[in-house]
Amino acid sequence: MHISIKGIVQGVGFRPFIYNLARCYSLSGYVLNNTKGVDIEVEGKKENVRLFLQDIELKSPPLSVIEEIKWEELSLRGYKNFEIKSSKKEKERFLPISPDISICNDCLRELFDPSNRRYRYPFINCTNCGPRFTIVKDIPYDRKRTTMSSFKMCEECEREYNDPSNRRFHAQPNACWKCGPQVRLLDREGKEIKTSDPILTAASLIKEGKILAVKGIGGYHLACDATDPEVVEKLRRRKNRIDKPFAVMMLDINQVKKFCEVTPEEESFLLSPRRPIVLLKRKSQKVLPQEIAPRNKYLGVMLPYTPLHYLLLEEVKIPLVMTSGNISEEPIAYKDEDALCRLKTIADFFLVHNREIEIRVDDSVGKIVDGERVLIRRSRGYAPQPIKTHFTSKKCIVAFGGHLKNTFCLLRKDYAIVSHHIGDLENLEALSSLEEGIEHYKKIFYCMPEVVACDLHPNYTSTALAKEYSRKYSLLLIPVQHHHAHIASVLAEKKIDGKVIGVAFDGSGLGDDGSIWGGEFLVADMKEFKRIAHLRYIPLPGGEAAIKEPWRMALSFLYQIYGKEGKKVACQILSDVVKFEKIEAVQKLIEKNISSPLTSSAGRLFDAVSSILGIRHRINYEGQAACELETLAEEKKESSYPFRIIEKKGRFTVDTLPIIEAILAEQEKGTGLEVIATRFHWTLSQIILEVCEKIRSIFSLNKVALSGGVFQNTLIVRQVRHLLTSSGFEVLLNSSVPPNDGGISLGQVAVACQRVTDRL
Repeated sequence: MHISIKGIVQGVGFRPFIYNLARCYSLSGYVLNNTKGVDIEVEGKKENVRLFLQDIELKSPPLSVIEEIKWEELSLRGYKNFEIKSSKKEKERFLPISPDISICNDCLRELFDPSNRRYRYPFINCTNCGPRFTIVKDIPYDRKRTTMSSFKMCEECEREYNDPSNRRFHAQPNACWKCGPQVRLLDREGKEIKTSDPILTAASLIKEGKILAVKGIGGYHLACDATDPEVVEKLRRRKNRIDKPFAVMMLDINQVKKFCEVTPEEESFLLSPRRPIVLLKRKSQKVLPQEIAPRNKYLGVMLPYTPLHYLLLEEVKIPLVMTSGNISEEPIAYKDEDALCRLKTIADFFLVHNREIEIRVDDSVGKIVDGERVLIRRSRGYAPQPIKTHFTSKKCIVAFGGHLKNTFCLLRKDYAIVSHHIGDLENLEALSSLEEGIEHYKKIFYCMPEVVACDLHPNYTSTALAKEYSRKYSLLLIPVQHHHAHIASVLAEKKIDGKVIGVAFDGSGLGDDGSIWGGEFLVADMKEFKRIAHLRYIPLPGGEAAIKEPWRMALSFLYQIYGKEGKKVACQILSDVVKFEKIEAVQKLIEKNISSPLTSSAGRLFDAVSSILGIRHRINYEGQAACELETLAEEKKESSYPFRIIEKKGRFTVDTLPIIEAILAEQEKGTGLEVIATRFHWTLSQIILEVCEKIRSIFSLNKVALSGGVFQNTLIVRQVRHLLTSSGFEVLLNSSVPPNDGGISLGQVAVACQRVTDRL
């Protein structure tokens, strides 16, 4: 029998699994890797072949993902035994590649076993764990095509590598103290610190209050003592990261529980082989410094995922800030020379190693909402695992994603390969990272794009790059409206073909009418959409400046309510933070319609409320005003504020001005901020329910897809899902990709695929 298997079946111990399974059933033949997956031929007793085939699916290695098994019966070949053959290169190449995986329990046990030859070896790994994607240069996944190719295995490692019964059989990063990568400690000028144990010395330096740059699997982290507020504040100053939360790495789940509330689902998420940063509620009685995550009730916590991390955390015994090794808003440093150059003004010392990183990959971020995993950033541990789609494209499509939280996506037949996190395209380094990432994915996934998809906004860096790419290679370019892409990402994930009610709430995206959308109710499928309802348009005074200064949106709402007297009300609210002359100048922009495009953005509504309540007038990171408003809101039911739904020719506008008027009245009465914040959240949730009910009554649609950055808000998601399901709706949310702009590249390829198919 000939068997071909597709999926993540290379670099995960699949061939030794097949080898030992075949021997168990006394079968002869072979197994080999090829550029499509794994190829097997077996012969033996018919019943044994049947059981062998059955057990492939039932007992496959834990890190493998079998997506397709095909088999056909052949005439006997007369094999004498079962063997593992060398990889076979073929012209047609496509193979899903495993993400980088956290150290497994077996390797962790050996790491701290004094009798083991790899005792305290920082690069211990096996076929069940360790680096994958970040060391791959080409496929098939063999050592000579990885960054481990320069390390020749010693006799003992070679013996393990060639022994099918050993769990390090064909573990491409296999190494030990004798033959593998080594760790060094450098000062900020790149001079080596002489020490017999660089990790032990690094731990001592951290306890002394030093900041270290630590090279990991996908790039450098900046690490320091998370229990020392002065050291954390020093890292903020050096990194130019004023308020944005830092991630914290803790030794084990017991240490996490000392500082955070942890549900069983959150514990499982933390301990999963993907090892993301998980957002957890702080414990009030065990408070780490507020400087880690100012004015935020959540901490981003991760457990160690490399042997080096475990060795370091085991020595320091305290939680460590472990944040991306970059200057704020730049891509993470992953090449040694670049790291020494860019991070020497931040880090006091560098803990480095000589295993090259082929491609940078940030940590993934997620949280649990109503028992389900939600991704905020999809990167290490997830990328580049493809998402199997229910639609197929005859042409390879590349989508360039959005401007913020950028990812790109390749669609090859029925595989959507969403990239690792690229980040905000605000500088040349990020743009280069996007370009390099696309080229790398094209090579390792053998995908030469024939169609290009991008955002509709002409001023997005990703759109400009997509246009240039399509011109350079004479490819069809398909612009996709931002909020349609959000909803299409949910439909692609959930394998939905028909129309749904799509609720896309976020900060901004260019609409078909030239305005800035962001509070949208669509009737959509993956090909097209109709805008049925939206939040009231409000001027965005100063354009981008209003996003960075929420007080401008507060003034804009006040102007809509009070007209020219709006500036007087604004002065009462803002007198301590904004000069009257500035308020007056910005109001003139609104009055004269200068640099004040209209927006229906839900994100800007959050900003206005946050500023009116005195929470946040200027932001230091995207979504800060909304995050701090959510932090104040309580998880209890409150009455909602008034709003109006205005119908005109079958379309609806939600008038949000009554909400602002009610909030101002509450302030006047002295109502607490927590109560106002809670009622505001309930009001938005009630708006979503009532508009969806109106759309259902017209279009007879019962599925509601929710996407956009607002649906990172745990309270909103819980409230909206409860209200909608109680009203009989089926609620669809992103789970494989983030609801923020990190997921729209998937939506872009989904829309482009449908439109290209119509052209064929």
